[in-house]
This record gives sequence, C-alpha cells and structure tokens, in this order.
Amino acid sequence: MQYKKEPTTVIEQIKKMQSRGLTIGDTALAAHYLSNISYYRLRAYTFPFQNNELENQSFIKKISFEEIINLYVFDGQLRLLIFNAIEKIEVSFRTQIIHQYSLVHGSHWHLKPELYNNSIYFAEQIASLQKEIDRSNETFIKHYNKKYTKPSSPPSWMSLEVSSMGLLSKLFKNLKKDAIKTGVAHYYGLKDVDLFSNWMFCLSILRNTCAHHGRVWNRRLPEIAIPRKTLFPYVENKIFYTNKTYAILCNMVYILNCISPEHSFKANLVQLMNNCPLAQEKEMGFPKNWNQEKFWQ
Repeated sequence: MQYKKEPTTVIEQIKKMQSRGLTIGDTALAAHYLSNISYYRLRAYTFPFQNNELENQSFIKKISFEEIINLYVFDGQLRLLIFNAIEKIEVSFRTQIIHQYSLVHGSHWHLKPELYNNSIYFAEQIASLQKEIDRSNETFIKHYNKKYTKPSSPPSWMSLEVSSMGLLSKLFKNLKKDAIKTGVAHYYGLKDVDLFSNWMFCLSILRNTCAHHGRVWNRRLPEIAIPRKTLFPYVENKIFYTNKTYAILCNMVYILNCISPEHSFKANLVQLMNNCPLAQEKEMGFPKNWNQEKFWQ
C-alpha cells in the first residue's frame, strides 16, 4: 500500500486532536508547543490513551493536551536524570576494564586475539574501535600518533577511552571468562560475570536512547538480568517486568551504591516519581509500594 498522507498545518493538527477527543483548553498555547515539539513526537505520548485499532484513533479516556505535555516534560526530566547517572557508571566500567586487564596483559591487551572468545566478533570490534580512534579529536590520541609509530594503535587507556559504551560492552562480553573478567564484575558486588555483561549492554542501549532524546517513560528495553544474590543490598521484591524501566533503574542504583555511596540519583528519582503524571508508574514497570522498600529509602 502506498503512503498517501499529506503534511498538515499546526492548526489542522490541533483540530485532529480535538476530533479524536483530546481536550485542548488553550489552542494558542497548544500551537506554540506543536511549533516546537513535532506532532509525531507527541503522538508517542498520546498513543497509550487512544484506541489505535480504530481509523480515527479516538481517545479511550478523558485526557487533556496539558496532561500530555506534563507527561512529555516528565519523560525529559527522567531521561536527563538517567543519562547523568549512566555517565558515572560508564566511566567507572571503562576505568575498571582498562585497569584490571592492563596490569596483567600490558598496554595493548585489547589487541590480543587470544583473550577473546569469538575471533570474527573480535575483528569486527577492533575495526569499529579503530574507526572511533580515527574520528577522535582528543589531544592524547593526536599526541600518540605524532610521537609513536609502533604499535600503530594507542594503548588501551587511550583507545578504549574514546570508544562508545556500546562497543565497550560488546568487547567485554566477547572476552574469555577468567579471573580478570570475573574480577571486574566482583568490583561491582556481582559474582555472575555474564549477568554483569548483560547489565552493561542494557545500560548502553538506554544511554543511547537518552543521548538521542528518545522516549524513556514507556519504552520496552532489552531483557535485563535480575541477580539472585548480591554482595550489597538489592530490592527484595523481584517480581517485575525485566524489559521495563524500573528493572534497569534498580540495577543502576545498585551499581551507584557501590561506586558512589553518596550519590543523589536515588533521592532525585524518588522525588521525580512522586510527581509522575497520569499514574504512569505502572507503565514503567514500577510495582506497588516500590518506594517503601529499604533499598529506595
């Protein structure tokens, strides 16, 4: 079927929303928002409140444009909060993998194929890393390339410093399971290194979502592993969806408790969730009375 929908003006978009049952008290204010936030972007926030099987996609409950905007703003605040917290985790993860492997296998350990499980993945990952190095404008990369000719690639503490979190998580997953890899997981109070690899991969996906202004509020994420035993306290109620936001937030707080005990992420998250619009905690996978647990206090 050929796509035949024509572009619409802001006024036409407002009329379409109203015809579907969305209450708009101030059309001038709505026009202002729609001039700066695209109709299609806001559609992701109205979608759960509409009957999308019908052609006119009418709203299934009474809801206002202002409430949708409040939900959009809330999601933006949550996204920024998460992004800043993941930065701490990413920097720590990068530091630990570089430090622990370098002490045993030297400056260029990341280029040693014998340390990896899958040689094809290894070749692809190192090729991707080299592209990121070539694109980098970091002074330390330029200094290495100007001063040294062998090895042609900078040491791990330079090379991996400019790699994306996604690439770093894939490289870590491909490393053979040994005392060093287990030691990295142990640093974060986790005995299961595969579980830790899963956490870093899922965090890299969420990080990219936040970095590209993607929706966090009701997004379905990759399945994240829930630990059976942990060195440090974890949530007692583990009955929740593992592909929703709450699950990954639990794991983020756990890691932050390990690396930055005085962090403010947990308190800021609880405060933000106290003002969650339209009772949307459930859509993000938050169980009932979640904030009553000692873990969140």
